[in-house]
Amino acid sequence: MRFEVAVMRFSDFSAADVTRPHPNPQNNLAFFRLRFLTGLQYRAAALAGVATQFAWGFMEIKVFLAFHRTNPAAFPMTLGQLSSYLWLQQAFLAFFMAWLMEGELFDCIGGGGVAYELCRPINLYDMWFARSAATRLSAGLLRCFPILIVAAFLPEPYRMHAPADPVTALLFLLTMVLGLLVTVAVCMIVYMLTFFTISPLGLRLLFSMAAEFFQGAVIPLPFFPRPIQAVMELSPFAAMQNVPLRVYSGNLAGHALLRAVALQLFWIFALVMLGKWLNALAIKKTTVQGG
Repeated sequence: MRFEVAVMRFSDFSAADVTRPHPNPQNNLAFFRLRFLTGLQYRAAALAGVATQFAWGFMEIKVFLAFHRTNPAAFPMTLGQLSSYLWLQQAFLAFFMAWLMEGELFDCIGGGGVAYELCRPINLYDMWFARSAATRLSAGLLRCFPILIVAAFLPEPYRMHAPADPVTALLFLLTMVLGLLVTVAVCMIVYMLTFFTISPLGLRLLFSMAAEFFQGAVIPLPFFPRPIQAVMELSPFAAMQNVPLRVYSGNLAGHALLRAVALQLFWIFALVMLGKWLNALAIKKTTVQGG
């Protein structure tokens, strides 16, 4: 069964039969730099997002404060840890939210524009991976600093606290990068699976809802019963925002932290390999129709 796309071409051919120059790794860096600089230009959208995320952050903290007043002993995190977790979640929303996928890539697949990409001296998966990472990085950097600065000067219990020590700060940065790569790798799976579907809507909803729940975007994972939390932490989604945000707040340390970093590395490798395999299969089964 072959997936078919329609584009303006003078003859029909299989995408697997296209002879292309060997991809140059420097092209991926160029795509990353170009997309990153392009993303930094959307300052008005970033400011609007900052206002929305401040409102959402305050609302979430107020909800958890209400539960804390009811039964403080049942809270698995201190109020300081929880506030830091929630403000970091809002500051780096663009890094980890799986629903922030690029409509242009879905249009490229469904509309047939991918045929033009296949004629270039690039590796399609690597180029889209670099592009997606740059888009998230630029959007996150534009929004994070105003939120982090203001949250650091808020009164208790709303204030975001600094990391416990420099080692914790470095581990936070490391797990942030790994979490971002896991998020991009998960989204790349959705892009590749879109080659085999009529519409990407179902895939986007399925992966987005699963990611939101299992990475702790709705409720931080420490609030789940311990047996359920142990299972959820094994998923690739838990390797996204759950790890760096808990490292920063001091809720994840020691052996549990080493295990979480190992799982991040494992899921990056596993998801990238799966994505590359789906990419090769999609190109092999893609037929470009002339018109």
